[in-house]
Amino acid sequence: MQQEALSCRMSGAAGEPGAPGAITLEDLDSMAEEQSPDSAYHSNGCSQDEDAEQERLLSYWQSVGRGHQVDVPGDMAEPIQQLTRNNQHQERESIPFTLIHRKEKFGEVLYEKRHYGKAKWACIKMHEEQYEQSICLGFMKLMKYICEQNSSGLYLGMTIPIVTLVHTNETHSELTRSVTVAYYLPELLQDQPPQPYDSDIIIEEWPPTVVYTRSFRGVTNEDSIMREINFLGELLESPELCLQNIFIVAGYTNPAAANRHNEIWFLQRP
Repeated sequence: MQQEALSCRMSGAAGEPGAPGAITLEDLDSMAEEQSPDSAYHSNGCSQDEDAEQERLLSYWQSVGRGHQVDVPGDMAEPIQQLTRNNQHQERESIPFTLIHRKEKFGEVLYEKRHYGKAKWACIKMHEEQYEQSICLGFMKLMKYICEQNSSGLYLGMTIPIVTLVHTNETHSELTRSVTVAYYLPELLQDQPPQPYDSDIIIEEWPPTVVYTRSFRGVTNEDSIMREINFLGELLESPELCLQNIFIVAGYTNPAAANRHNEIWFLQRP
């Protein structure tokens, strides 16, 4: 795959509760578990109840944000409410792939080789001072796009994983500040993706791609990502077949969970 086509790749990066990190859609899971049965998404739909529910959800996210050293603006209230409600009633669509090969040792999966087909993605490039800030700000913009702020005026549906394209410096010793957060358009929207109102979000079609991927558990931050990049590089028989300074971090589960599910992806050269 050409490096230009990779400019908008795949995230779910966050710190542990109380430490710097990014808020992701999965934070809504724990929020929903805390809601009582008589909360507003089970209410009679009165505008007063709607407003109260938005305030409760926004307050929760702002509280989470403070723990991650991130500000959640007031205009996120409606997208957060929409996403929370839909998360309770819809299954998340997984990005489809074909498994080519699985490398195992003593029953442990060391890595998988997968083929991902051509697909359209909503992407946003970020370049904040901190990695976590870039992920969070980019993700909140994508949330608005998913939650009706698009040309269809509809909730688009959640897909997993949310992915982040990350770059390493010339010496491969650390991540650069430039990241791209991307959302896979659901299968039903692939032919005609709704256009975002936010001009920072770009719809791109990525060509078919072969990736080498390894799962890992726990937090996703600069240190853990670099550790996993180096580890997978040591496991691969021919790492030179992959791009050397562009990688993907994929997040599947709640960043507040103690045993979070993530993956690191190496991209095979075209």
